[in-house]
Parts: sequence; C-alpha cells; structure tokens
Amino acid sequence: MIHFNKFTLSNGLRVIVHEDNTTPMAVVNVLYDVGARDENPAQTGFAHLFEHLMFGGSVNIPEYDEPLQMAGGENNAYTTNDLTNYYIELPAENLETAFWLESDRMLSLAFSEKSLDVQRKVVCEEFKEHYINKPYGDVWHKMRELAYRSHPYRWMTIGKELSHIEDARLDDVKAFFFRHYRPVNAILSVAGKVTTAQVKALAEKWFGDIPAGEKYLRNLPVEPAQTESHLLEVSSKVPLDALYKTYHIYPRQDQRYYTADLISDILSGGGSSRLHQVLVKEKKLFSNIDCSHFGSLDAGLLSIEGKLIKGVKMKDAEKGIQEELDKLQQEVISERELQKVKNRVESMLAFEDMGLLNRANNLAYYELMGDAAFMNREFEHYERVTTADIHNEAQIIFSEKNSNTIHYYAGN
Repeated sequence: MIHFNKFTLSNGLRVIVHEDNTTPMAVVNVLYDVGARDENPAQTGFAHLFEHLMFGGSVNIPEYDEPLQMAGGENNAYTTNDLTNYYIELPAENLETAFWLESDRMLSLAFSEKSLDVQRKVVCEEFKEHYINKPYGDVWHKMRELAYRSHPYRWMTIGKELSHIEDARLDDVKAFFFRHYRPVNAILSVAGKVTTAQVKALAEKWFGDIPAGEKYLRNLPVEPAQTESHLLEVSSKVPLDALYKTYHIYPRQDQRYYTADLISDILSGGGSSRLHQVLVKEKKLFSNIDCSHFGSLDAGLLSIEGKLIKGVKMKDAEKGIQEELDKLQQEVISERELQKVKNRVESMLAFEDMGLLNRANNLAYYELMGDAAFMNREFEHYERVTTADIHNEAQIIFSEKNSNTIHYYAGN
C-alpha cells in the first residue's frame, strides 16, 4: 500500500505527496497531459521536441543542469504517445532547488531561434540514427501506419516524418507550449523525505502564481474496428529476416486490457513461456521471439515479433506462431498456468514500487488516469481475470481480420 496525500492549487495544478522517511532523497516529478497523440498530423514530433527544449533554459535560468548538479541532483524525462514526464532526484535537504527549476520552465521556456535550432538538430540526428539508419529502425513507423487508419497512434513519438521536425517554426512551438504545458494540464508528484505541509508551502510559493491556462479537452478520432487483415512486405539491409504481427486490444482502463496483458505474459513471459519454449527451443524457428503490448491509454496494440533462424522460411515461421495462437483460442488454459502469470505480474508490480522514483512517477500516472489511489488497487483487476476470459479474448484478439503483419526480409 502506497500512502499519499493530495491537494490542488487554485490554478488547477494537482499535487500528490508521498512521505518516506527511510530515505535521505526526494523526487520531484512533473507529468504533463500531452503526448504525440495530441499533435497536428501535419506537425508531428512536437511533444518529443519539447522534451529536449525543456532542458534548454528558461526565463530566469539559462542553464538548467548547472544549479541542479550543484544541489547534488539528477534529472531526466520521457515522452510517449500519451504523456510527457519530467523528474528530478536530489537530496531532500535541497528540495526547493527542484521546485525552483521546474516552476520556472513551466512559467515560460526561454524561446529563441537559437535554442530551437540546437534542439531541432539533436532530434533530427536522433531520428536518423534510430529510425532511418538503424537495422529494423523503420518497422514501427510502418506498423503503426499499417494498423491505424484514424487514431493519432498511427505515428510514433519521434514524429511521422523527419521534415515535420526540420520545418518546426518558433511560433508553432510557442503555441504548442502555451496550449499544453500549463498548471491545469499538469500533475506534480513529490516523494521521499518530505512532509505534506512542506510540499504545500513550496508548491504555493513556486507554482501558485503561474497562470492556469486552459484545460485541454481531447477530441481524438476513434479508430474504427478493423475488418480485414493487413500485410506489408519489406526488404532492407538487415542481418536476419524478421516477422512482426500486431492485434488491436483495449484502452488502459477497460477490464479486458488486463486479460490481454496476461495473454501477452502467457505467450512471452520469460524462458518457460509458450512462444519461447516451442518456437525458439523446440522447433528452432526463431532466434528470439517476444510478445508485448503498448500499454497505451487509448486502445493499443498487442505485438508479436521475432527474428528468424537463418534458412527458415517466412511461411513456416508464421505457421509456427499461428499454431500457438490457435491453442490459446481452442483450449482453456489451466488454473495453474494462469496463476503463474498472475504471480509474475504481482511480483513485478511490487518490485516497481520499491524504487522512490517509480512510486512518484506511478502516482502521477494513475492520477492522470483518474485517481492516484488506483495504483493500490490495480492488481485486483488482474485477480478478476478467469481462464474463460483468456479463452474468449484470445478468440477475439487473434482473429485473422484483426491482424497486421510485416514480413521483413534481409535484402542487399
């Protein structure tokens, strides 16, 4: 059980406090309710670009890292299709430094052509390095476009096209910032050797005067149900043939999401899981194979991906996967196998909660979903899943018409 207190400032900033006196450290985590799904389809990659711009200095603090390092702190950030998250870890005695830094960049970044130019180049290099020049680097760009027709999950966080970042203009960047990076669209989570009274005073002092901004209300296009299978064949200079399959699953707060999550664990949760045991160890069709899902807030994808053993034909590899999926669709799994994956999930959730940073981050994330207290109840949703649920959902999820497949061939 993770204990916390919660309050909201008059400008709409939600604040969560998790007191833990067993550590000398503190974490200040700021989650913004904006991700790649909130971008203009003609200007993608902006949320991720902001992750970089936010470290480029703000109105009163030209060098973000310098005062933080002097306070013994570290920081980082990440962007997903759903959200943007910034966090600082530092000795609790220097907590106010983190409030000062985070509030100043929420107040206003130091927007300049120079800063934008520097970060634009950094992001463009990242795009080229990881998504253009890297073997298999383009596969999830292609897969998202193959699987999604309407929803903005059809592009990746880095952006749909390199040109969208190259062409980013200062006015567009400023407008994106003041639309999304406002107190009313943010959650501040503070954990560690702190008190709620102390955090309340610091939050009022540093964040209380920042204008609230307008609450961002999403109106995203709904992805229609997929009615036919999609196949794409790709040939590229990669070392091995690879096979990628995805299937549409459910939004994060749908009870069926938990069934889908357990299905991915049954298929690919460790060395004794079905896909690894049969397709890697016994049949030797794949050198490695993995089943996972995006964990996205809106309806996401469950994916199966693997590199083929040299000489194995694509149709044989695909047949091997299909045979394992057929078993899940045709046979009801044992209570013992289901309990095994539930135990694995429970231990993973408990392990996550051990780290102070994870606790701060998760409290903000569950608050974004609707209520931070949900963090303490989530395993109950896994507990409710039955063997019949697994059987029924496997038939729905792994329907051929719900599938998207990429055959990725090793060419010259």
